[in-house]
Amino acid sequence: MKIIVDAMGGDNAPLEVVKGALKAREEYGTDIVLVGSGEEILRCFEAIGMTNLPDGVSIVNASQVVTMEDDPAKACREKRDSSMTVALNMLRDGLGDAVVSAGSTGALLSGATLIVKRIRGIRRACLAPTVPTMKGTESILLDVGANAECTAEYIVQFAFMGYAYAKYELGVENPTVGLLNIGAEETKGGALQKQVHAFLTAAAEAGKINFVGNVEGTDALSGKVDVIVTDGFSGNIMLKSMEGAIGFLLSELKGIMYKNVKNKLAAAMLKNDLYALKGKLGVGGSIMLGLTKPVIKAHGSSKEKEISLAIGQAVRSAQAGVSEEITSLLEAMEIPEESK
Repeated sequence: MKIIVDAMGGDNAPLEVVKGALKAREEYGTDIVLVGSGEEILRCFEAIGMTNLPDGVSIVNASQVVTMEDDPAKACREKRDSSMTVALNMLRDGLGDAVVSAGSTGALLSGATLIVKRIRGIRRACLAPTVPTMKGTESILLDVGANAECTAEYIVQFAFMGYAYAKYELGVENPTVGLLNIGAEETKGGALQKQVHAFLTAAAEAGKINFVGNVEGTDALSGKVDVIVTDGFSGNIMLKSMEGAIGFLLSELKGIMYKNVKNKLAAAMLKNDLYALKGKLGVGGSIMLGLTKPVIKAHGSSKEKEISLAIGQAVRSAQAGVSEEITSLLEAMEIPEESK
């Protein structure tokens, strides 16, 4: 297994990306290819006290970097020697099994669609991160921003892709799928949600997918379903709202813990548990489902731990053959022409 890592993507590149890649090498035993400025990457190794590249780690030089200021639709075409573009080209050419990048989401999605290509028959690729639940498990949420405007066909395909992915990422044999909506009743939502609900209900009755109906926002993180499907606009708002709420609660908790001496003593005793809670509440990398090969988008602010986890996600997706599984479901997710 070989994972190609965009070493220059993200707010903390390249040092934290290099550290995360080394951590992943130790934890998952996968070979790592770091793509980016060779000089800068080597300086990172020197900064952490390493004079030689470890076994299984290599560097591919790239002279350019895709920045957040670059036009996402043009970045990979105009910067052909950027670390992101070179990494995606390597994946396309079979020089690795997956790509991980913490760079611009829009540029990565555009570049992956252009270079790696979508699975034939899939209308749109989508972003599918895992989110924590109150059961201590995780759910897949998709789409979270790749497609702000969706047709029923897109969302139905997202549901099947999430269903296929959850089997391997969550280790659930027959994942439950819920449609994010403003009410649990099948009559809730606009015309789009009603159309998607009707088709997924029919698909479930035919034994094609384990669709269990609508899921309200208040239940989305309850662990009620393994896969939460929605359009990219609503999904992005939910994800950002969740991240903001988690940040607010942790900030308030910190204020309470340091309010007085008694609370400070309690905080000292709970320190390790609080750090564990913070780690549990974080949202991991997002796989771009619908592509012919795995591409993982790590959070832009990712540090060592998050990069390592994103690489682990890439390893599992490549080993499981998620793209092949999605391809096998194309016939099941097909919507009759008159219903589109």
